[in-house]
Amino acid sequence: MTALPHEGGPRGHVLVVDDELSMREYLEILLVREGYAVTSVPGVEPARAVLEKDQVDLVISDMKLGPAGSGLDVLRAARSRKEPPEVVLITAFGTPSSAVEAMREGAYDYICKPFDNEELRLLVHKALEKRALRQENSTLKARLLPGLGGLLVGTSPRMRALWQLVEKVAPGRSTVLVTGESGTGKELVARAVHLRGHRAAQPFLPFNCAALNEGVLESELFGHMRGAFTGATHERPGLLVSAGEGTVMLDEVGEMPLSTQVKLLRVLQERKVKPVGSAAEIPFQARVIAATNRRLEAEVKAGRFREDLFYRLNVITLELPPLRERPEDIPPLATHFLSRLSEELGRPGLRFAPETLALMERYAFPGNVRQLQNMVERAATLSDSDVLGPGTLPPSVRGEAEPQARAGDGEPVLGQGFNLERHLDDHERRHLLAALKQAQGVKTRAAELLGLSFRSFRYRLAKHGLTDELDEPGGTRAG
Repeated sequence: MTALPHEGGPRGHVLVVDDELSMREYLEILLVREGYAVTSVPGVEPARAVLEKDQVDLVISDMKLGPAGSGLDVLRAARSRKEPPEVVLITAFGTPSSAVEAMREGAYDYICKPFDNEELRLLVHKALEKRALRQENSTLKARLLPGLGGLLVGTSPRMRALWQLVEKVAPGRSTVLVTGESGTGKELVARAVHLRGHRAAQPFLPFNCAALNEGVLESELFGHMRGAFTGATHERPGLLVSAGEGTVMLDEVGEMPLSTQVKLLRVLQERKVKPVGSAAEIPFQARVIAATNRRLEAEVKAGRFREDLFYRLNVITLELPPLRERPEDIPPLATHFLSRLSEELGRPGLRFAPETLALMERYAFPGNVRQLQNMVERAATLSDSDVLGPGTLPPSVRGEAEPQARAGDGEPVLGQGFNLERHLDDHERRHLLAALKQAQGVKTRAAELLGLSFRSFRYRLAKHGLTDELDEPGGTRAG
């Protein structure tokens, strides 16, 4: 039986396999209400037929399917497909051993009967999210041109040397450390390493080590057992296990707490993880790529990063040069971003005036490639003409003084070429810099000075390419 959502398009196709009609109907109702297209069948053979005929994104199967087979048979049929769906298994409470074995064979996760509806909804969402990431990786791989030109633009000598090194390290399994200032494209380089190797069809899972507190960080990376902490309603594998033979990128690894660094070192040495609340270790196959915008040698000397972990991560280093050190890459990068924007905006005639490109090439770009991309997006969005002249660039790029407010009655001076959006952006940037300077680089204090939440403050820093502005060696970086 196939059920479709009542409104809008389906969010994914789910195949339900259970020999009990009541359970099939129950899951159909629950999943259709969530917006999924659902096909339900009673056993292994009908499940194989659906997998061969239709595009299935997720399989939810009971482990026990009567005398004609089991959930393991459904799992193997699903995993044999060219683009295999994720598989979640339903098992009886207290007997998860067979489900754990199934996870070793490639199942995404399992859930015990009786289960909570919200628990199942979250599990389905996470499983489909993982499949979407894997499909995105495959799409990116297909778009790559020789030399990675389709993913990363840059023909300067330093970038060509970097691409050559990426090609050399991609086929291996060694840990890679990607370094570079904020906004230089470290995640893109990590993706390139993943996509140019034999792991390209497997998941690429980026993870921000600075985004979570210590306990949640370890649970996400290493997994946890049922009941390990409040809210741990069932056992869950961490990212390192869930990635299978794919790649896990540990972004902002320099922000990881020292206590977690100790555990990560052991994990990388032993190639095994110990889930939170477990006494047993689970092997993992994923490749680890770490990334940081900090100088880890200096962090080691300051006692903020373990020396032994640094040497373990620093097997192969890919260093991304800042944009100001490769100005010849600025015009092709800007043109590349504008080409993509012209398609999105439906304005195929968008192009830069030569003097605009010349101004950008001379600018230092403290926010690197991310700042350049934001600058191009703003210019294309706000320009009424298809030719983006120097006036579409911020005053600082044009070498002009920032507009000053007129003393007296407080009314601003408006004239030809005034742009409110650009004016407000420039003022916001200046206030962010002033707050950072006054707070001596302590971002939590700078956020307080501006009356912003820390999350909002970090968002605005990233928007203006100021993520690393005024970070003092002894300052406190929150988040």
